[in-house]
Amino acid sequence: MRIYLACTVRGSRAGVVAARVIAERLRALGHETLTSHLLVDDVERAEGAVTEGEVYERDRRWLDECHALVAEASGSSYGVGFEVGYVTGRAAATGQRVFVLYDAARRDQVSRLVSGFSTAHGATCAYESLDQVEAFIDRHFGPAVESVP
Repeated sequence: MRIYLACTVRGSRAGVVAARVIAERLRALGHETLTSHLLVDDVERAEGAVTEGEVYERDRRWLDECHALVAEASGSSYGVGFEVGYVTGRAAATGQRVFVLYDAARRDQVSRLVSGFSTAHGATCAYESLDQVEAFIDRHFGPAVESVP
């Protein structure tokens, strides 16, 4: 499957370690992560050669093409919220799925839209450990999960 991994780039990078675990686990399970370049420490420099308009067009195209969106939402980010809303709003028609994870210790700092996220087209995980992150990914993307066309 093609997975769009949403994570905070310009806001708090509190969830970047978990996002790296998500990306590695998805890769180990044979999935393609379209946005793994956002997980590098110097992401601002790496993205600096791309204009804001180009980022919008590229990322919107990836959002349209992905089978699922996985969002690490522990940091404050308008971009992650936009991405989650964009795919969730279309999921009934497209068959895409949306999964939102956040650090349970940051529950009071994340949007209540994140902690309350609920949809028939995905799931939410308030994790307390990286082992729980891996288990969540395995449950939703492991070999027993039927691939989305």
